[in-house]
Amino acid sequence: MTHAVEAYIGKSNTEETKQNSREAVQLIFNKLYESYINGSNINARKNMQKASYLAGVAFTRAYVGYVHAIAHTLGGFYSVPHGLANAIILPYVLEYYGKSVYKPLAELADLIGISNSSDTDEQKSKKFIDAIRKLNEDMSIPKKVSCILDKDIPVMVNRALKEANPLYPVPKILSKVDMVQLYHIIKE
Repeated sequence: MTHAVEAYIGKSNTEETKQNSREAVQLIFNKLYESYINGSNINARKNMQKASYLAGVAFTRAYVGYVHAIAHTLGGFYSVPHGLANAIILPYVLEYYGKSVYKPLAELADLIGISNSSDTDEQKSKKFIDAIRKLNEDMSIPKKVSCILDKDIPVMVNRALKEANPLYPVPKILSKVDMVQLYHIIKE
């Protein structure tokens, strides 16, 4: 999910990467939970494999963003598995991006059928973020990364910032203060 969403909202996407991201997001919302609760459902698992491939193709060209930069520090400092870290962090970073991602997230909300035609882009964006949170909750993914130690945050922030900017074409440049706030939001 994170690979597809970050590739979709970033500033280096193309029509091809956006299409791959859209298809991956749609497959994930349609089949991930089924694959989670019923591992013997080969069709659901095939669709998740396809979603993973499509998201991989998308982010290889369009890159990722701050979610990954933060996730990499959590993996390095605390051995938090990469996919788990991404799943936990994604909704917080999307919220933090604010209006810079309303339009692309609104498009994804429309795609997965959770928005109304009368909704604003901001409302659709919130619905998309809420849908990610609901999916996480349904799969018992924690809401926070409680192992983060305050003493580690300055070093993690510096490393995440060096990775994310200028390497990643993020929709909004975050400052050191922003990143410190994000780490605290993620841990509390």
